[in-house]
Amino acid sequence: MTPSPSTHTADAVHRWLRDNAQPVSSTDAADTGPDLRTLTDHLATATVVGLGESTRFSRQSYGIRDRILRTLVTEHGFRALAIQDSARSAARLDAYVRGGSGDPHTALAAAWRPLRTAETVGTLEWLRAYNSDHPGDQVAVLGIRPAAAEPADYDEVLAYAHRWAPDRAGELAAHLSPIRSAHRVDEHVQRHQGIHPGRPFAEHARAALTLLHTLAQPTGAEAAAAYSTALGRARQIVAFHENSVAGRGSFGSDDPQPARTIIDHHRSTGARIVYWDGIAHTAGIDSGFGPAETRFHSEGSGLRAYFGTGYLSVAIGFRHGDLGTAIAPEPHPDLVDADLAGVDLPAYFVDLRDDAPPEVRAWQAAPARMRVISGVYDPSADEAARLEVSSLAAAFDVLVHIRETSPVHWLPEPADR
Repeated sequence: MTPSPSTHTADAVHRWLRDNAQPVSSTDAADTGPDLRTLTDHLATATVVGLGESTRFSRQSYGIRDRILRTLVTEHGFRALAIQDSARSAARLDAYVRGGSGDPHTALAAAWRPLRTAETVGTLEWLRAYNSDHPGDQVAVLGIRPAAAEPADYDEVLAYAHRWAPDRAGELAAHLSPIRSAHRVDEHVQRHQGIHPGRPFAEHARAALTLLHTLAQPTGAEAAAAYSTALGRARQIVAFHENSVAGRGSFGSDDPQPARTIIDHHRSTGARIVYWDGIAHTAGIDSGFGPAETRFHSEGSGLRAYFGTGYLSVAIGFRHGDLGTAIAPEPHPDLVDADLAGVDLPAYFVDLRDDAPPEVRAWQAAPARMRVISGVYDPSADEAARLEVSSLAAAFDVLVHIRETSPVHWLPEPADR
């Protein structure tokens, strides 16, 4: 357990926070005021900036993150936005912001659920307008995850069965129909909400793939091509569910190079990149996540190892408020969020690289716990919703704190999902 700081150290920390807090006057993404100027000027020295949030459900956290992105793009030459989504989904978003046909709602229809908000629509529309005004110097969108299964893949597999093996189509649908719901609500969240149908989704996916293998293959080039496509989609469906939080059994990842997509994009294009994700992902060192403190090998740790001080990490947290699905209470006293809540400002930031007395430096260098709220959050167990890092200053360069939060605006779910 992380030891509590002495009263003397706590007083010094709270005094330093009050003296060094720089007010943020607006959490509106469209605001162009000067209140973030000091912060964005400091971040402009980086090659990659990680903007991490303690929850994906806060409109205020999103607004500040979007404000920083827009300034880094317009004033400091950043030319890519990396997001927590698959390469397939991000390719559609990239096509849209570069002037492609369609609209942002359609582009987001198969995106990861936390991205399907009105706030993300605003970001995409802004990027599209910027790119339209700068056709020779556009901003890209890239997903940090490999190409993954999407709802249309289930349709592809079932369409094959209905045409070439109609007597087995019902059996195949019995495996695929319940598990496609994970694209609307993650499987681990379904378990938390008590709406999970029972059998692990990865088992259903593997059973569907096995069933496909047992079907008699029809002859002819058209049928062979359709069978090959169906098998490929089924394999992607298996991989999707096996690599989900529920499939892995934890939030941690075994990926030995979690930051490679961002690094490769910079190496191939030279672009400076803004990276949006949760603080467990953007932290510059590995961390422990949840009550069991599952080790989490973060993208941020890979970026710090590769870019050194060229990677800067910002953590955006909050004190309390409405998250839409729950009301988050005051943070537990042992959390960094509680220390930050002692500053009487609606929103502010502190740069951990600023001068500080020895007691504060010791607090910054010490292990720290921070609130992290996911889709399985329970306000009655708020203390368990935490991230632990071995050093606050090694994990994050800047802390942003918001006093009270309100929920993001979710887009309606497509009718065919």
